[in-house]
Amino acid sequence: MRLQDTLFLVGAAKAVASSLPRPSYEPYKPLVNSKGLQDGITTENLMGNLQQLDTIAKANGGNRAFGWPGYAASVDYILSRTQNSSNFVTWVQDFPTLYQYVESISFQAGNQTIRAIGLTYSPSTSAEGVTAPLVLGPSGDAGCTNEAYADLDVEGKIVLAERGLCPDGTTFAGRMKPAAAAGAAAVVIYNNVATPATGGTLSNPNPEEYVSSGLINQAEGQALVARLTAGETISAHFQQTQIIETRITQNVFTETVGGDPNNVIMLGAHLDSVVAGAGINDDGSGTSLILEVKTALEKFNVKNKVRFAWWGAEENGLKGSLYYVANLNTTALDNILVYLNFDMVSKGYFGVFDGDGSTHGLAGPPGSDVVEKLFVDDHVSKGVNVTAAVFTGGSDYRSFMDAGKPVGGLHTGTGVAQDPCYHQSCDTIENPEPATLTVNAKAAAHVLSVLATTGHELIPKSPQNATLSARGLMGRDIEYTLVEGERHVGCGTEA
Repeated sequence: MRLQDTLFLVGAAKAVASSLPRPSYEPYKPLVNSKGLQDGITTENLMGNLQQLDTIAKANGGNRAFGWPGYAASVDYILSRTQNSSNFVTWVQDFPTLYQYVESISFQAGNQTIRAIGLTYSPSTSAEGVTAPLVLGPSGDAGCTNEAYADLDVEGKIVLAERGLCPDGTTFAGRMKPAAAAGAAAVVIYNNVATPATGGTLSNPNPEEYVSSGLINQAEGQALVARLTAGETISAHFQQTQIIETRITQNVFTETVGGDPNNVIMLGAHLDSVVAGAGINDDGSGTSLILEVKTALEKFNVKNKVRFAWWGAEENGLKGSLYYVANLNTTALDNILVYLNFDMVSKGYFGVFDGDGSTHGLAGPPGSDVVEKLFVDDHVSKGVNVTAAVFTGGSDYRSFMDAGKPVGGLHTGTGVAQDPCYHQSCDTIENPEPATLTVNAKAAAHVLSVLATTGHELIPKSPQNATLSARGLMGRDIEYTLVEGERHVGCGTEA
């Protein structure tokens, strides 16, 4: 046979082969196991993600907050790391929520100009502001009650009040509303910790019960208290213009192609920061942790489907996770076996959520105790000293817990002793402790390896049609444990 005939036949055979359907199979992947998944977690990669998020913040006004360019860039970064995988399906969920921006704010007391922060969702004053006597509000728990204002003349005046935890779980709105009800024209709250005030929230707009409110530092507040207590009369001026409008933002999800869709293991972390800073511990650390666990999982198969979530607008009141759960149909909610939350995991104590309630008195739904034990046993086996983290309702587990889903996860604390850069401009790449983040990420990998293979045997299903309705229960039936000193309480946005 001539050479050209041979070449023709070979070419024809290749053409026919290329036109035939290719076999649909993936290279063999073992079932996920603890050692293999943990080995895929490295400090270098965890910190590399944080460096990327820090760079994003620096290039976008110093933050990655909802409604700001840094958040959109953060979404793009997560997508760049997740959407091109044949082993995972990635999608974005748009949702509307309230955006606020303080256009102007000023506070003067006597001849002194004092830096003030506008509380999120505070009403505006007039453009001219309010000029009135400064009066001292009740201190301690009484400052949360209308009764304590009964004998105080605050009508048309500016009230100075100390920040503090109230029975309704707020540290700002609960202090402002009694003064407003007594006729105060404005309320200035001074911080109860020495770290600089960077922000706080009134949780939701409420023009009927709210007056314009701001936050100042502890030192300036205490100095004013001393002057008022000594009998000095102080004339004050307060002005604030705050824009409040609805904007669209995003949650990002990626989940394994394989695994039982009737038993979904969810891991979540919020992607946004506060406006004051880059949010590298809060919550770049959780963002990086679940991203690296997802990346390590690429090499394995799972029995139960695994879904990762990066939540938007957490710092505005857990808005992304609340929207997600509230808009799941009953079947989709039933299919979620357990939710694991990672919000601040690189600076402070090694906290495991108190799933069985044995330390703080509030247990998670059935199965939460199982998650707690898995995390605690792993930490203890590695010589890690464990602190029981309290369910304050202040992070994205709340909507799942309210819906009766087992919850758990890791949290390293918001107290000043744990992270003095919490909600501060110094929460940059210099803030995290790489070793702490690595220990927590490997613990998360271990627990996921167990739940992705045997979670359906360890955790009882919690079908909504038999237990709770997420639509009717959300945020109403659980009395969360509120701890003074932990600044991450109430609505996920207390600074």
